Amino acid sequence: MFTGIITGVGRIAAVHDLGRSLQHGKRLTIEAPAGYLDDVGLGDSIAINGACMTVTTVDAGRRQFTIEISAESLDKTAGLAEPGAVNLEKALRASDRLGGHIVAGHVDGIGTVSFFAPVGESWELRVLAPKALGKYLAYKGSITINGVSLTVNSIADLADGTQASINLIAHTVQNTALGSLAAGSRVNLEIDLIARYVERMLTADPQLQKASP
Repeated sequence: MFTGIITGVGRIAAVHDLGRSLQHGKRLTIEAPAGYLDDVGLGDSIAINGACMTVTTVDAGRRQFTIEISAESLDKTAGLAEPGAVNLEKALRASDRLGGHIVAGHVDGIGTVSFFAPVGESWELRVLAPKALGKYLAYKGSITINGVSLTVNSIADLADGTQASINLIAHTVQNTALGSLAAGSRVNLEIDLIARYVERMLTADPQLQKASP
């Protein structure tokens, strides 16, 4: 589990194919900030742009670690198949502060940035989410974009999806990889975990539930 509070900005330094077919995934070599890997070991979970991944090798001295990402995960995420800056978050400890919201690190869909520009002392980010995710977005609700826990300021249901508008303070832009976004950028989206359970409770057939052993 994660909180959506980014603990470091890394960089995908190299991408290697794990095979020759489309069914094969890739091995990513990721550079981390100085000291970031001091408490990271093999098998640890790190969210990369919001996608939970397992550390397969770690070299703290060179500030690098590797992960292996399947073809399925590559198909369901954005920004993990080519070099570039990425948001990093280590898995949540039971003693940590929950500064953002509960994040599973499971990408629900890919959104597209429709607007990103400074407004006063902050920045406005508008993301068009797929239609299937629109029902989970709510005014002042939480959404994770590329691993960052953010608050929805407004929503608009459009013909081709749901547009969410978010305000980013300067600190967030400066200390995450969100500052490199532009109109047309594809981003990983994770909806609020609680919304999943609310939908299940409201849509499950009570008669079938009673009939289950």
